[in-house]
Amino acid sequence: QLFSYAPFHTRQILSPSSFIMAISKLNKDNTGLLIIDVQEKLMQVMGQKKRVADNIAKLVLLSKLFNFPVILTEQYPKWLGPTLPELAKSLPVYEPITKFHFNCCDVDAFNNRLDSEDLRNIIITGVESHICVFQTCVSILERGYKVHVPRDAVDSRTEENWRVGLDLMKQAGAVITSTETVIYQILKKTGTKE
Repeated sequence: QLFSYAPFHTRQILSPSSFIMAISKLNKDNTGLLIIDVQEKLMQVMGQKKRVADNIAKLVLLSKLFNFPVILTEQYPKWLGPTLPELAKSLPVYEPITKFHFNCCDVDAFNNRLDSEDLRNIIITGVESHICVFQTCVSILERGYKVHVPRDAVDSRTEENWRVGLDLMKQAGAVITSTETVIYQILKKTGTKE
C-alpha cells in the first residue's frame, strides 16, 4: 500500500485559531518607539522621504499622548547631518545616540538606554530598512523583545532594498504593520481624551 491514512477517529481536528500566527499586541504600558537615523543628508536620497517623516511624526505624537519612551539614533552625524529638524523639534527630548555601527545593538549607549526602560514591544522606524533597521531588528528580537515595523515608516534608497529589508525582518519574526495599525492598537477605543 503506497499511502497509509490514520483512522478518522484518530485524526487531529484543527480549529481555525490554530492557523492564525501569534502576533504580539501593542499597548502603551510596555511599548517604546525607536527612530533610526532619520538624518538630513541620508533622507535626501530616500525614495519616500515625506511619507516616512510624516508617519514617524505621527508615532512621536502618539508616544507623547501615551507617555512611552522614544529612542533616537544618528549614524555618523558629522557626515550625514543631524535628525531632520521638523522631527527633532517634535520630540519630547532631543537626545540622539550617536553611532558608527549599523546595528544599534552594537552600541553601548543604545543598549543602556533600551535596558533602562521596562519594555516588551519596540516599534522600529527609520532608515535604511535593509541595513540599520534590519540588523537592529534582528538583534532586538534575539534579546526577547517583540518588534513591530510600520512599513510606511521605514525606507531605503531603492524600493527593492526596502522590500528586502521588510521580508528579512518578517522572516526573523517581526510584525510588519502600518503606522495607522500601530496607532489604533495603542488607542484601543474611541471617545477617550487622546
